[in-house]
Amino acid sequence: MPVFSTRAFNKHEQVVFCSDPLTGLRAIIAVHSTVLGPAVGGCRFWDYAAAHRNASLDVADVRAEEDAIFDVLRLSRGMSYKNAMAGLRLGGGKSVIIGDPKTIKTPELLQSFGRYIQRLGGSYYTAEDVGTKPQDMETIHGTTDYVVGLESGEFATGDPSPHTAKGVFTGIKAAVRHKLGRTDLNGLTVAIQGVGNVGRDVANHLRAAGAKIIITDIVQENIERVLASGEAEVVAGDKIHAVDADVFAPCALGGVLNAKTIPQIKAKIIAGAANNVLDDEVADDRELTKRGILYAPDYIINAGGIISVESEVHKEHLDDAARARKVAHIAETLTEVFEASDKQKQPTGKIANELAEKRIDDKRRALRSAAE
Repeated sequence: MPVFSTRAFNKHEQVVFCSDPLTGLRAIIAVHSTVLGPAVGGCRFWDYAAAHRNASLDVADVRAEEDAIFDVLRLSRGMSYKNAMAGLRLGGGKSVIIGDPKTIKTPELLQSFGRYIQRLGGSYYTAEDVGTKPQDMETIHGTTDYVVGLESGEFATGDPSPHTAKGVFTGIKAAVRHKLGRTDLNGLTVAIQGVGNVGRDVANHLRAAGAKIIITDIVQENIERVLASGEAEVVAGDKIHAVDADVFAPCALGGVLNAKTIPQIKAKIIAGAANNVLDDEVADDRELTKRGILYAPDYIINAGGIISVESEVHKEHLDDAARARKVAHIAETLTEVFEASDKQKQPTGKIANELAEKRIDDKRRALRSAAE
């Protein structure tokens, strides 16, 4: 698979391939930009071969690696844009560990991964993501200084999931205000795809605000936890995007908005925690706008988690009130994008990308001027 010429590469500064036969580690670290500060982004532990089980073993392995490369590059760039739009002193990066975490995750593998991060000398900080937990970050921290979202330590900020969920809830309210002209969520219906740590908290916030929720998840235990704390309708995973709802909130993996699913969406708003929800970033963004569906760019609305750990990177103390104010600012950023989209008659994703790129380019020019 070509890397430099693929669209997802998009000016990446560094891509590191990590292999350790002794522990079974196969990982990729992508650093998109360090212009605004050290690159920060979570570590995704994912079985990329699962989608290719019907292919021969050799073909499945090749396709899994291609998927992993594409995934880490898109996610890394998304972190650059996320941090830029959140006004953080952080660049963008991401990492993926290839394999099924249920079968190959061991302390030795995680520590080996940490040693690769340490070799980058602080240009990349990792954190929890899909397939990894706060405890895994503590294990990785045993071999590298460059981990955030830790549960202990002087500057530890803990699990970022509640802050991500709060930001998504704040963003949903901003989208409802802009699209539906309402300042409350009472009586509205929100379809949530994925009710893990973040999705479950989003569901609880929505119910507390008077919204009706429709949920799905591939893990039955996650569904049961949501039902244990309140009322919710449960539907099949392949139906959630097409239910009759005011808001569709993707809170699982990306690529769920595509040429097949978009025509089936009844919701007027797309606003959720998942990254890279657009399968084709340009075409799907345009199609949502054409259909009158307001899309809250994922890397803006789900920035609560990274906002919560910025202080950890810079070794600063930040109280809960100050952190909450920063997360609440997500609503203002989204409103800025929505209004610019209306004025320029351009898709919201395109507007957000242009704003993020401008912030990074402005900083790059300022750094060059200072060095001259």
